[in-house]
Amino acid sequence: MYHNFFKRLFDFFFALIGLVVLSPLILLCILILMPATQGNPFFLQRRPGKEGKIFTILKFKTMNDRRDNHGHLLPDTERITKIGGLMRKASLDELLQLVNVLKGDMSIVGPRPLLIEYLPLYNNIQAQRHDVRPGITGWAQVHGRNTISWQQKFEYDVWYVHNISLKTDFIIILKTIKKVLGSEGISASPDITMEKFRGTDP
Repeated sequence: MYHNFFKRLFDFFFALIGLVVLSPLILLCILILMPATQGNPFFLQRRPGKEGKIFTILKFKTMNDRRDNHGHLLPDTERITKIGGLMRKASLDELLQLVNVLKGDMSIVGPRPLLIEYLPLYNNIQAQRHDVRPGITGWAQVHGRNTISWQQKFEYDVWYVHNISLKTDFIIILKTIKKVLGSEGISASPDITMEKFRGTDP
């Protein structure tokens, strides 16, 4: 009952209230990011959601678009802005995903939406992470986030899919708040993103 009805209801009202309460902070983030992003503080990217359905995720932009002489984007470590690094550390870059939750693309809690290019790389078990809506936070995020391996991350994601409940979501939200306040598990360095998923070895 919770998974099929009340979870979506909970997501909608939580996201609505969150956007209203956090609107001053969101506006402040936009104003602060404008100079560092040449007037474009938003990051939009196509991501796979429930059942692999593609949607556009909305985040604050934490990296610039600097490229090398061949037109290729520079490494993340060279493109992340100073303010972007601070926003990542505080997870403020994720705030706009409340809009995705309100629209029904995402949930407050669920497996994180990854890149479209990963879809053909999942094995049958890993692909189960798409049986539910992706989330702003999830079981993997409160158990290491970017500091754990892809294999561990997917195991946590699939565990969540098979153990969704109000209690589990409540625990994840509380743990997320604790980790965000403590800046835990962002990555080995807050300026480095996790290495891309290359597929699971046979």
